[in-house]
Amino acid sequence: MNGKKPNKTKIGLHEYILYVVVTAFTLILAVPVIVVKFLAYLAGSLRAPLKSVKNFIGFLLVLFITAAGLLAFEIFVPYDIGEKTKSVMVEENNSFSSVISSLRDERILRGKPLFKAMAVITGTDKILAPGRYDFTGKVSLYKILRKFRRGDIATVLITIPEGLTVYKTAGILGRNLGIDSSVFVMRAFDTSYTRARYGFGGLEGYLYPETYRFWYGIKIDEIMKILTDEFKRRTGALFDNLPDNIESINDLVTLASIIEAEAMYDDEKPVISSVYHNRLDRKMLLQADPTVIYALGGLDRPLYYKDLKFDSPYNTYKYKGLPPGPINSPGYAAIEAALNPDKTNYLYFVADVDGRHIFSRTLREHNREKTRIKKTRRENSRR
Repeated sequence: MNGKKPNKTKIGLHEYILYVVVTAFTLILAVPVIVVKFLAYLAGSLRAPLKSVKNFIGFLLVLFITAAGLLAFEIFVPYDIGEKTKSVMVEENNSFSSVISSLRDERILRGKPLFKAMAVITGTDKILAPGRYDFTGKVSLYKILRKFRRGDIATVLITIPEGLTVYKTAGILGRNLGIDSSVFVMRAFDTSYTRARYGFGGLEGYLYPETYRFWYGIKIDEIMKILTDEFKRRTGALFDNLPDNIESINDLVTLASIIEAEAMYDDEKPVISSVYHNRLDRKMLLQADPTVIYALGGLDRPLYYKDLKFDSPYNTYKYKGLPPGPINSPGYAAIEAALNPDKTNYLYFVADVDGRHIFSRTLREHNREKTRIKKTRRENSRR
């Protein structure tokens, strides 16, 4: 051996392209011929299926292809159920048979045995997610099954505004999700229940105001957990260093709820907070109107002087310090303001005609502003 490596034949680019073109052309010509011969073979098998083993196998192939085609048609070809949305509610312990019955009752499903077989084969009957499933327009057995397999339940966006009480929050949830609002309220004020489940002695103040995506059929306990978890997530880092005159997180949230009820504008919240902090430091009555309104169960009229004498631990015109708990669920800005008030000497404030507030250091200044505002309102009412 001379040790020389054998030369490797190199294929040029033009030769490679020619090879691809010839191969493709051959396949284009060959495929139709093969298909025609195969169809001819199947046709011959149908004419004499028992003539030979070959013909019998062809006959079976025809039956198989026909059955597969019909099956595919039933599974994948959509049919129209109308433009009106039809819904099926799946509860937590529903059997798949009951779901099929609901689909039939709503005229969504056809081909019950086939659909049930598909569900069993794919395991969908074992992984039903509770919730409401909506159907409209054109559907197929495949699309219906896929919706259940994915847990594609109907959802709704619900906004819980800042400053709502438990009662009003329950009303929004009841109207939009169909939950029993009275049960929601009862559980929210059951302190032993809420402390054990959510870590709060009552949920007034802790149903964090935000926009949530809920699903139909959601349980009340799940809603409460979502709202209280959001409170913890959004505010947890704020509570590491409480002001000296605030003894607990509950006190801080209580103060924040009063600020939320008083303020129409976020930029005023730290100033309003400073007034209440200054009053707490001086052991003065807070004299916060919203606490009296809360004690009275809410009002759809102005607060009267006689209301200020109503005996309740929430009446900050009668009892010093903060009330026993929050009067609504405050937003982040109000909680932050309660934690970090502006540095002022203000002890009083009154709402001006535009909803903003006038702040005063002395009672004389405060009464002068109240008189001026009343006069302005009288003049405006005459115009």
